[in-house]
Amino acid sequence: MEHKESFAGHKKVGQSILGPWEKRLVAYYAPRIPKWLETWTLTSMTIYWSIGVLVFGFLARYNIHFLWGTSLMIILQYVTDLFDGAVGRLRNTGLIKWGYYADHFLDYIFMSCMLIGYSLFIPDRYGILFFIMMIYGGFMVNSFISFAATNRFEISYLGFGPTEARIGFLVVNALLIIFGRVFLSQFLPILLGCAFVLLCVVVYRNQKILWEMDMEEKRKNV
Repeated sequence: MEHKESFAGHKKVGQSILGPWEKRLVAYYAPRIPKWLETWTLTSMTIYWSIGVLVFGFLARYNIHFLWGTSLMIILQYVTDLFDGAVGRLRNTGLIKWGYYADHFLDYIFMSCMLIGYSLFIPDRYGILFFIMMIYGGFMVNSFISFAATNRFEISYLGFGPTEARIGFLVVNALLIIFGRVFLSQFLPILLGCAFVLLCVVVYRNQKILWEMDMEEKRKNV
């Protein structure tokens, strides 16, 4: 009888720079989260943070200081995203596949709302934000296709993961408030170029790993 590997979407591999500190944070606070906050509740809260990002992005058209509200939404989304899976495992809710699906789909929604929020008040004559969304989509597609082929779910690359990305957005928001909208419109092409290079490195590395896995399997069958 053929053995099938168990689903491992909830077991992320790879390590980001801040990963060790996050693990300590989760280990300490996850058991202290109120019982009424279930794993599915924490995951679903990303919907509210996404709406908040759109609202604050619209308001930033009239007062750039509303970006502090966007930063607050990023922090709240980080907290709920950090603890939803940990709470599920601690309480043995069994929502492993649902959590995998809902968590990452809502992450995509949140990121989309972030870029839409920026587009509401930042001049973007060349559609740079659209291309950034394409690059972000490339990272997501790479993670999911690689997971389908290896059953190893990796979302952190070269020490850079979702937490580091959120910190980057917080820094960008602070710089926008200090230096104004023109700053980001000048910075966006640089960000796009760096993200594209990183995506190329990640894709090259993954296809090389998969090629070696195929060759190893071929040698076993000879």
